[in-house]
Amino acid sequence: MSAPTPVPTEKGILQFLAICDAFYPPDAIEASIEQQRHWYDALCARFDRPLPPDMIFADGMVQRIPIRRYRPRKIVTRTILLYLHGGGFVVGSLESHHAICAEIADFAGAELVSVDYRLAPEYRWPAQTDDGFAVLKHLLSAGSKVVLIGDSAGGNLAAGLALRARNEELSGVVGQVLIYPALGGDLAAGSYVEMAAAPGLTTADVTYYRTILQAPDNSAIAEPLQAPSLAGLPPAFITVAHFDPLRDDGRQYAARLAAEGIVVSFREEPQMVHAWLRARHMSDGAKDGFRAICEAVRHFATA
Repeated sequence: MSAPTPVPTEKGILQFLAICDAFYPPDAIEASIEQQRHWYDALCARFDRPLPPDMIFADGMVQRIPIRRYRPRKIVTRTILLYLHGGGFVVGSLESHHAICAEIADFAGAELVSVDYRLAPEYRWPAQTDDGFAVLKHLLSAGSKVVLIGDSAGGNLAAGLALRARNEELSGVVGQVLIYPALGGDLAAGSYVEMAAAPGLTTADVTYYRTILQAPDNSAIAEPLQAPSLAGLPPAFITVAHFDPLRDDGRQYAARLAAEGIVVSFREEPQMVHAWLRARHMSDGAKDGFRAICEAVRHFATA
């Protein structure tokens, strides 16, 4: 007899999960890529929010890479926030994280750039990290300081970009904010086993996304937990959801950063599930977690 699937008890997050289930079936990865993107876009639209007052945004290009720039009403720092969206490297876009990016920029009082990196399976690894790195280098070459931010697959990309910038001795990355990041942990251990059937994201889903991306197993950029050294990386804020197979990736990365002398803040949301950012206006736990993210971003951007 199998053990029951661990689930949260917070009313707001349970309501969030019920809405998600109505838009995005649990077996979504068995559908076509086109159908997955249709479901995901509909789900994101369901949780869309009006932008903060006087928020200005505009689409543009860095080389061949589409970006969206957000400029809040009040700018308190010249540091730029660089956002990499989640979606398993398969779904997601500038639209899917539109309100999230605007709210972070508004809270931090900083300009934010969101990257519409290429998606798998049309574009396999390293297209995604190369797109992010091209935008990062563009910002750094203009003399900007940058805070890297990413959720889920975007957290993977943000951590990888911090490693790439360190390896190429690029200065100016002043912080990394990793939100329930996928960092290449062991699929047969820890939270990947304990939370294998967690609501919102399963270990089978993670396996599917890794397979479709086709990143090499020996790449620290693709799997930052495999990096031989994390010395010299910028300070980090890492937040994970308790009910998430990716939970231990963030736990382990935070522990390694701290062990190698990197300033790191770690936060585990005890009632949260994967993708809880979208529940920030309906769940008390998500609201508190989102505020902690915004405060960390503002700290890095204004330090």
